[in-house]
Amino acid sequence: MNSSAPAPAPTKMGDFIRDIIDGDLEANRQQKVITRFPPEPNGFLHIGHAKSICLNFGLALEYREKLPDSGTRCHLRFDDTDPTKEDTLFEDGIQEDVRWLGFNWDDLYHASDYFEKMYEYGEHLITQGKAYVCSLTDAEIKEYRGSVTAAGKNSPHRERSVEENLDLLRRMRKGEFKDGEHVLRAKIDMSNANMKMRDPLLYRIRHTAHHMTGDTWCIYPMYDYAHPISDAIEGITHSICTLEFENNRELYDWVIDNLIEYAKFPSRPRQYEFARLNLNYTVMSKRRLLELVEGKHVSGWDDPRLPTIAGMRRRGYTPEAIRAFCASVGVAKANSTVDMAQLEFHIRDDLNQKAPRVLSVLKPIKVVIDNYPDAQVEELDASYWPHDIPKEGSRKVPFCKEIYIEQDDFMLEPPKDYYRLSPGKEVRLRYAYCITCTDVIKDNDDNVVEVHCTYDPETKGANPVGRKVKGTIHWVSAKHAIDAEIRLYDRLLSEESPPTGKESEFLNAINPQALQVLTGCKLEPSLAVAKPGESFQFERQGYFVVDIKDSKPGNLVFNRIVTLKDSWARSQKK
Repeated sequence: MNSSAPAPAPTKMGDFIRDIIDGDLEANRQQKVITRFPPEPNGFLHIGHAKSICLNFGLALEYREKLPDSGTRCHLRFDDTDPTKEDTLFEDGIQEDVRWLGFNWDDLYHASDYFEKMYEYGEHLITQGKAYVCSLTDAEIKEYRGSVTAAGKNSPHRERSVEENLDLLRRMRKGEFKDGEHVLRAKIDMSNANMKMRDPLLYRIRHTAHHMTGDTWCIYPMYDYAHPISDAIEGITHSICTLEFENNRELYDWVIDNLIEYAKFPSRPRQYEFARLNLNYTVMSKRRLLELVEGKHVSGWDDPRLPTIAGMRRRGYTPEAIRAFCASVGVAKANSTVDMAQLEFHIRDDLNQKAPRVLSVLKPIKVVIDNYPDAQVEELDASYWPHDIPKEGSRKVPFCKEIYIEQDDFMLEPPKDYYRLSPGKEVRLRYAYCITCTDVIKDNDDNVVEVHCTYDPETKGANPVGRKVKGTIHWVSAKHAIDAEIRLYDRLLSEESPPTGKESEFLNAINPQALQVLTGCKLEPSLAVAKPGESFQFERQGYFVVDIKDSKPGNLVFNRIVTLKDSWARSQKK
């Protein structure tokens, strides 16, 4: 299995899916493992899909290592059965997302590759008395289906002859009927407790061009019909999907069982369901994500506030961290909601080893060091890495008479436990000297706009003898700093779970602090050559990435990936 990024090591872990596969191999029911990731190309993938990608491709990697000559593999297959919603734009995005996560497919397929076979199988089901053409309207079909507590009733067209059904289906294919005029239905049992089995639809008329097949077809198979056939044709051994398809499994088996002898499928796939990934403080529904995008509540599918893979990539999340997160969540049989803090932990854990440390001031206030020589500029050595990271590398940061510090690092009337800069108080400047505040300048509204200090030239890079300096703050040279726009991203929703009332009620839960844009931020000059996608730790601020879309040389834009610590829980308690 090739990959555009280094392939992740096979995950060594146990779960019920692996137990099933191991049992099949031990009992010789299977001699290889073939999985597939089958997205519909009608939207962009999100973190929930990432779990499925990691599971399906991860299983293939793992069992290929155990069974090196068996033909174990994972397919990428687009289940493109609804041309009204699908586009090559989504297909391209999905392929990019899979590769970015560190995986690649052994074979790429489309359900549309098998349209001719599916149609042939539809005619076969008719000849076996297992399918019929129904002429009820959508509303009538729904009414005839019954309810959870009441059995359905047979369609008046259920007993059409084989000849009439074949004639109608062939005319449907030729385009003689309008959309909705007829459908092909399986003939199963209108009183089945599983409503999916009450004569489900197999084909419907859609006079819409398909992005792969053009105008070849005007009838298209339903997902529940196309999916098991695609699995069976491709020789899938373990068809793994999320729990919402549990009720579909009976129909999945029905389709295969009624076609396998005629179709001579290379294997008999089995469907297994696992719990989908749910995250708090966000939305995972395609419909809700679409509403956010189309309603301009976010900037697009790659908005860093969204849980889409494109959004997370632009936010600066790493594929390694997402894979580690998915592994930590595990594979379970019951749905649950995972705390966003668990994902953020893995983001920090990965970036801690990868993101060099640099200096930045997001909300600057000027500091003038009155006793520092006016024209002097020092080049101070600053390490990119702390002592506990086994990496080497440093850069020179300029220091001069005027610097910027954070507004939050100065207070006129500080509380007792405030260890940063205030009148008469001494602090250490990171990598530089100790300074003491001697005066402030205010504007007409009584706001401090400039702080005056003195420095101790004997304290360069070391604490002064006999004095305890508790506070250390970061800074940048005012003369050498570069400007940047900083986008502070946070959780999409201010509520742990989106409201479940009216369709658009969840929009009221959008966190107004999910995006704050800061301009005029000051960065150390080494960042002038930072490239899109490069990540850094802004000391004492968090992890940041150069935006891959909007950042340009001379007009830098950084996105906050994640804070240094989980401050969300504390802020919510307050």
